[in-house]
Amino acid sequence: MPYSIVTVGTSWGGLSAMMKLLGGLPEKFPIPIVVVQHRSKDSDKLLAQLLQDATALTVCEIEDKDALCAGTVHVAPANYHTLIEPGYVSLTTEEPVRFSRPSIDVTFASAADTYRSETLGIILTGANEDGARGLAHILRRGGRGLIQDPKTAEIPIMPDAAIKAVPAAEVLKLGDLAPRLLQLSRDNTKLAQRTAV
Repeated sequence: MPYSIVTVGTSWGGLSAMMKLLGGLPEKFPIPIVVVQHRSKDSDKLLAQLLQDATALTVCEIEDKDALCAGTVHVAPANYHTLIEPGYVSLTTEEPVRFSRPSIDVTFASAADTYRSETLGIILTGANEDGARGLAHILRRGGRGLIQDPKTAEIPIMPDAAIKAVPAAEVLKLGDLAPRLLQLSRDNTKLAQRTAV
């Protein structure tokens, strides 16, 4: 199945986890990536800058109506929910969900509703249960879920909650997530080539 979007959700300990995940992906990774990390509402753009230092991918903090681009990591800004639309992202200031804005659940659910089986969701380390419902929604729409093995998470609460909510998701050590994403993206390319013929 081809994938049109990769969504990543994380909280406590997420910076180091994302640096390892994104650092293992090539500059020309063919699927847009949207990252939602919990942070204080007055955070600046330092998260995107730190991630850029760790990866060959282009990293940018999302602005409303930004186009989704392959080879790009789109980072949800502080104090906004990020919604996935066909080919672009939008921002809203609706009420926090599970005390979080941005909310992983909101982004994952909107990605699943937009891209259905072409959605891939990843849950990393974190200290609350945001993301579990959203990942379940992705799988209900026919998409795929990957979860960081709680044993390799700085804080296991978020991946533990995702495993309970989505037992069909793949659970992988942090170091195995990038290779698995690369494998899925190669499968993506092969399928696209077969479809085009």
